[in-house]
Amino acid sequence: MALLEVKHLTKNFGGLTAVGDVTMELHEGELVGLIGPNGAGKTTLFNLLTGVYEPSEGTVMLDGTLLNGKTPSKIAALGLSRTFQNIRLFKDMTVLDNVLVGLSNGRSPHLLASFLRLPSFYKNEAELKQKAFDLLAIFGLEGDAQTLAKNLPYGQQRRLEIVRALATNPKILFLDEPAAGMNPQETAELTDLIRQIQEQFKITVILIEHDMSLVMEVTERIYVLEYGRLIAHGTPEEIRTNQRVIEAYLGGEL
Repeated sequence: MALLEVKHLTKNFGGLTAVGDVTMELHEGELVGLIGPNGAGKTTLFNLLTGVYEPSEGTVMLDGTLLNGKTPSKIAALGLSRTFQNIRLFKDMTVLDNVLVGLSNGRSPHLLASFLRLPSFYKNEAELKQKAFDLLAIFGLEGDAQTLAKNLPYGQQRRLEIVRALATNPKILFLDEPAAGMNPQETAELTDLIRQIQEQFKITVILIEHDMSLVMEVTERIYVLEYGRLIAHGTPEEIRTNQRVIEAYLGGEL
């Protein structure tokens, strides 16, 4: 059984069909790309899969659990985490505190222990901080732990957003245009980072990206959307030579 099963997913906004009859699946440990021209419905599809939007039709199943009707926070607790096109950090909080927010997702500390500041409360806090520092160290951000997120360079802010998403211990990580606004060096570092995530954390990664060189280099399979509908699915080489995909990109080379 696939880790994520999407069947006939549709989202209508009034008379407009933003996503239409999309069926796809993701398996454990794979890295998948989602591409398409501007306005193809890629982010809308991500929003449907992560609970931001409720589908008009169709179903989304994660590891056998139906996600339809669940809130984004509940879906995150079940194992879906994401980043966004526009970076959404807590910019006036430190790097460390941003990661602690991710680590706290789905945890329910005992109210009495928190209120009375019992030893178990401090033990839990210490464990979370150590996990946060460990994650920051993996991605080279431990030296910035006490830096406000807004004071990080752009590429490091992107990196922090990914680390915070990983802190929720996801089964699937959704990356929405992670290379947006990056220079070539930052994009190269991001390519290495995505590989590192998949290899080290053994999770499924799906990314929306307009940088075709990045997509072709790191993904195993690619889905292609146009006007909210899937028009192709295959390996990077199959997508690169697919005439329908080439036409969708107005004759541009992939």
